[in-house]
Amino acid sequence: MKILEVGEITVEGRLVDASNATLFVEISDGSTNVKAIYKPVAGERPLWDFPDGNLASRERAAYLIDQALGFNHIPLTILRDGPFGFGMVQRWIDVDEEIDLELHFRKDDPQLREVALLDAVINNTDRKIGHLLPDRDGHLYVCDHGVTFHIDDKLRTVLWQWAGEKINQMEINALENLLVLINGDDLDELKSLLTEDEIAALILRINRLIEMKTFPEPNPEWPHIPWPPF
Repeated sequence: MKILEVGEITVEGRLVDASNATLFVEISDGSTNVKAIYKPVAGERPLWDFPDGNLASRERAAYLIDQALGFNHIPLTILRDGPFGFGMVQRWIDVDEEIDLELHFRKDDPQLREVALLDAVINNTDRKIGHLLPDRDGHLYVCDHGVTFHIDDKLRTVLWQWAGEKINQMEINALENLLVLINGDDLDELKSLLTEDEIAALILRINRLIEMKTFPEPNPEWPHIPWPPF
């Protein structure tokens, strides 16, 4: 969707529940208009446990990993300049309002399972119920991946349905292919988005998942459910 990269951004409003500047925008190339979320780096609050990089870069890195796994659960996410400076722009998803997320997130659903595996890979420290964006066509999208890729085990999520369960062969294949892409030239962009230590920790997590062949269990030394969970 080239328009996200080159279109003119017009700010329509702000998501007031977000802790960092999260702007609802319309992007136009003169003939087509699309809705998106724009998060300028200038609007990010400093995080004591993420002293390096920025939220926007980790959002883009998470998108690249999701695409490399073949899951397609993170909407198109790019980095570009905007009205309030450089930041992340992500395609807006119109969700199916008829789905009750408080019930949906607990299901043994293949798409939720993929998100749980993705979160284990990127070490998501904040997977909340409200980050689930099922659209009207039945596809599950997810958002908010700024606090990911920490070098320490900080997985915190509401999706623990598969904790300790076996990772199947299809999932192992996806993880092994991801390693090939990271160790090759296909995901070189990660080097500009994450630190060397974060990339090394990412590779270590993927190898551990492949070797253990099980979904991770909650870390007893770390709160394993975000608060508030929604």
